[in-house]
Amino acid sequence: MKRLGLLCAAMMLVACSEKEAPPEPVRPVLSVTVKALNEESLGRFAGSIQARYESNTGFRVGGRIARRNVDVGAEVQKGTLLATLDPSDQQNQLRSAQGDLARIQAQLINAQANARRQQALFDRGVGAQAQLDVATTDLKTTQASLDQARAAVSQSKDQLSYTELRADHKAVVTAWNAEAGQVVTAGQQVVTLAQPDIKEAVIDLPDTLVDQLPSDVVFSVAAQLDPSINTTAIIREIEPQAQSATRTRRARLSLAETPDGFRLGTAISVTLSSAIKPRLELPLTALQEVDGKSRIWVIDTQSKTVSPRDVTVISRTEHSVVLAGGVENGERVVSAGVNSLKPGQSVKLDEDSQ
Repeated sequence: MKRLGLLCAAMMLVACSEKEAPPEPVRPVLSVTVKALNEESLGRFAGSIQARYESNTGFRVGGRIARRNVDVGAEVQKGTLLATLDPSDQQNQLRSAQGDLARIQAQLINAQANARRQQALFDRGVGAQAQLDVATTDLKTTQASLDQARAAVSQSKDQLSYTELRADHKAVVTAWNAEAGQVVTAGQQVVTLAQPDIKEAVIDLPDTLVDQLPSDVVFSVAAQLDPSINTTAIIREIEPQAQSATRTRRARLSLAETPDGFRLGTAISVTLSSAIKPRLELPLTALQEVDGKSRIWVIDTQSKTVSPRDVTVISRTEHSVVLAGGVENGERVVSAGVNSLKPGQSVKLDEDSQ
């Protein structure tokens, strides 16, 4: 009996050892979908929408500004009165010139009458040639003085018209540099007019970045308040020298399109990117180092299992790695918890961690 008991116990131990090991537990994991990168971001900068063509306008004569007729932001047509000077001096000059003209016109009438009398006397043989010559010369001199007086009147009228500052073209008033009551000189900048038909994006770029911009750089321009209003742009002009205070250079970008939301002065966000050879970027936590080799864990989305795969790392940062290959665009990769996985282990997928 004792032997029979020992035999039964031995058989029970053998049966237990032949049972299969319990299955690996299903592990919940974070994962990301692999996406190939075709562009490299070079930075994001703030700027504004401005008119390509602006003109700084001033009065053609000096004086005291009597009135401003429009405000900043006003749309004006060609010939619109923008501002006026006190015209008192120019009016006085015009009246003086007109008085001189009237006086010389009276002198001309006398000179013409005297020349006719001397000619008549000379023709009858009772007048002297010298007196006729003097009368003829006086007539010509008075005629020249009349022409000069008429030119002076015309000039005075022009000077009076210059006391009115009018728009030369359809434009938007973007700045006033003088106020009513202020005395300005001829040619001094008073108002800035922008032609609204052609707009462009204006940003300030670091001097060091400008020298490294590739020829195929792409600018994405979007309104800061509504990013859905966007377009692309190319470089039209970059200042040749950096500003001493900020070490930046102003860049003007030609817009591919001009959405209605891009009004003058609209604040914009400009993103710089450049086309690159397609590459794969993953979170640094998705990488596992084993025996000097780098590998990742790829998820079979059908069976919900994982398998390791060796990869080649091009570069890495504090948070990400760039791979030369080893994984395809669209595949799903474990992004956290890779050190506790085993080949063929079942996993529970969570949402993308990106």
